[in-house]
Amino acid sequence: MKKLPLDTGWTLSRVRAPSSAPSLPATIPAAVPGNVHLDLLSARLITDPYLDVNEISQDWIGRSAWRYRMAFDWDDEEADRVDLSCLGLDTAARLELNGILLGETCNMHRSYRFDIRGQLKEGRNELIVDFDSAYAHGEAVRSALGSAADIPANYPGPGHLIRKMACNFGWDWGPSVVTAGIWKPVAIESWSKARLAIVRPEITLQGGDGMARLRIEVEWADEGTDSAALVMSIGGKRTEVRIAQGETHALAECRIDNPEIWWPHGLGGQPLYDLDLQLLGSDGAMLDRWQRRVGFRSVRLDTTPDEIGSAFTLVVNDVPVFARGANWIPEDCFLPRVTRERYRERIAQARDANMNILRVWGGGVYETDIFYEECDAAGIMVWQDFLFACAAYPEEEPVYGEIEAEAREAITRLMPHPSLVLWNGNNENIWGYFDWGWQDVLANRPWGAGYYLDLLPKLVAEIDPTRPYWPGSPYSGSMDIAPNADEHGCKHIWDVWNEVGYETYRNYIPRFCSEFGWQAPSTYATLIESVREKSRAPASPGVLHHQKATGGNDKLIKGLEDWFPAPENFDDWLFVTQLNQARAISVGVDHMRSHRPTCMGAIVWQLNDCWPVTSWAAVDGAGRKKPLWYALRNSYAPHLLTIQPRGDGLAAIAVNDATLFWRVPFTIERFDFSGTLLARHSVWRILCDRFENAEISIPKDVATPGNPKREFLRARLGDAEAWWFFEKDMKLQYPQPRFDLEAEPIADGVAVTVTAQSFLRDLCLFADRISPNAEVDDMLVNLMPGEGKTFRIKGLSKDAWEDADLSAIVRTANQVAGAAHPGEAE
Repeated sequence: MKKLPLDTGWTLSRVRAPSSAPSLPATIPAAVPGNVHLDLLSARLITDPYLDVNEISQDWIGRSAWRYRMAFDWDDEEADRVDLSCLGLDTAARLELNGILLGETCNMHRSYRFDIRGQLKEGRNELIVDFDSAYAHGEAVRSALGSAADIPANYPGPGHLIRKMACNFGWDWGPSVVTAGIWKPVAIESWSKARLAIVRPEITLQGGDGMARLRIEVEWADEGTDSAALVMSIGGKRTEVRIAQGETHALAECRIDNPEIWWPHGLGGQPLYDLDLQLLGSDGAMLDRWQRRVGFRSVRLDTTPDEIGSAFTLVVNDVPVFARGANWIPEDCFLPRVTRERYRERIAQARDANMNILRVWGGGVYETDIFYEECDAAGIMVWQDFLFACAAYPEEEPVYGEIEAEAREAITRLMPHPSLVLWNGNNENIWGYFDWGWQDVLANRPWGAGYYLDLLPKLVAEIDPTRPYWPGSPYSGSMDIAPNADEHGCKHIWDVWNEVGYETYRNYIPRFCSEFGWQAPSTYATLIESVREKSRAPASPGVLHHQKATGGNDKLIKGLEDWFPAPENFDDWLFVTQLNQARAISVGVDHMRSHRPTCMGAIVWQLNDCWPVTSWAAVDGAGRKKPLWYALRNSYAPHLLTIQPRGDGLAAIAVNDATLFWRVPFTIERFDFSGTLLARHSVWRILCDRFENAEISIPKDVATPGNPKREFLRARLGDAEAWWFFEKDMKLQYPQPRFDLEAEPIADGVAVTVTAQSFLRDLCLFADRISPNAEVDDMLVNLMPGEGKTFRIKGLSKDAWEDADLSAIVRTANQVAGAAHPGEAE
């Protein structure tokens, strides 16, 4: 097979636009892969939609129709077949070659192939791809569906009626930037005799052996009596299968003795094997080739009934794994500009925060192969949603057939990746059907259950039988049980943040929590890069435009009640809301992990952002870490020590997710803020076996404060540490923070040592306020009087540090929780 990439020489022109749209040149240079927004940006015809409130003045782009055009030269190679391969067209496209219609497409999540042998001509050829507005396409589908389209959706736009990235139309963390364009590669593929149409690898473990089984579909160019050979190679083994002309299905298998096993991060290595499949003609010439890197491992989902309800546990290589992770949304609204380096950086940030799983959320896309390759290499498990989110979906044509074709292709494309451990039917749609008032609106119309409970499980069982499928998140395992029950399946916790304080996390003991979160603004550097107002304030136009959640800023302030006073200035607002986000999620994660094995997963909403915004993310839209990231690194540590309410008292819980037993001394002490030791309890040695928790009772004389406003607990188990404060910050009689600073240059930046003269809580250094490229290695540090901590800051010089105004850079909870209380010990 020969491939001619069509990645140069494209132009863009506007075919139709709203009357409010600005004028444009007749033709604009276009990049493929790319999209209309990126072409307009490159031509300087629009400003960055992520800046200020630019988004709202560019709505016309998504409501316009566009034409991509390119010319290429062709010399007839006398191949039996010549195909135009389009890996991604966003979304309603019409393709013409030399004035002849090739076909029409209507699904961003599928690839398309057109036989163009009869339309090509010697010499110059012209290819045109027209894209209708997604809004116009949505209206056409709505008209075709009739009353079947009158079904609930949580967000504006036709995202639930058409097969396009739903969050393109806006979400409570994302802008409305409705894209169009050729978002994945286009090429001309010439071939003769036969090609590999579909390859479905089942890579499994059978006892101590690895089994590589390929189910192959072959497409033939014409009829005849010739034959071909399928030659499969992996791990030094080779097998050959003969196939007669016209025969379309084949099976090739290899058994690998005692293979190296792929493990999630923290449990072992991630060895990958080169898997090669060649299609050879009767003369031995290679006709086609398929290559991937695969890993041997087993995975299942344990949903065994028990005395509580039923389990929800991912079991990898027969080891029950506590899933520590985050939800993943599209990394950019403009998908073609997400590079391998950007995927690698973000996945490394997940791994460095001690995560072992990312959930690819159903309102986005099936990610590019690069994303899954990087997860394979990093040992990050992937929970993959099918693309349904927060809406009812029609089950009638023309939607049903598109969804089936899309799902078949997605399953086939992604199944080589060992990181992929679970297929999930939808995000919140079963929950919506039962608890969001949908049933009154639907009046017995189909709403998507046929996909989640029938079509998708059948397709997974047929195409990818090596992986588990679950109908929804949240879902209890039965339509007869409340979908968001604690006792069964996976749960979302959203009354915390939306309605109640984060202490409420402790009211729930889910079997698996696949969504929970708390908002905060982006980092300072990201915020000032994206909002260029002279007077920034939480409710200033630019800052508020970068808050997409309904009532989001009000919830940020409400969430501070009893913890911190209402911020008096922008700097305090930024710090205290980020601190509160980190605190909230730590409470939730620590609580859930302390209840292992009842709870076996905590997947926070969310790891990343698609643009600069106030959101639930740990890493903001510019890739900068918020304080939440550092909190997650602590709370997701393989060795966690946490103090939790138990019965009418307190207990220390040791959580061991490491592969070796944990056997170290334990000490818990009660201090006052002056640093005076008030009570102490120690145990010579605590033994916490691998993948287990150990509960350590705290004697009442230690756990009971004399003055809860001035005292706290500090526990240590080896290198792990836990703190407990008896009151919320507003009632605590913190000392005013006093400390010494010393800076020393290091190879890649500066080392800053903070020595506490008073008790310091949640000490943070916001180096990005000095330089946008600076990054500190730790945050949210508690220090006793006399203790020191050295922070390493990359990307910053000693001179820059010493020249900076440190008042908004070195922050502690003490500074914002109120003035020093009378009578405190200094």
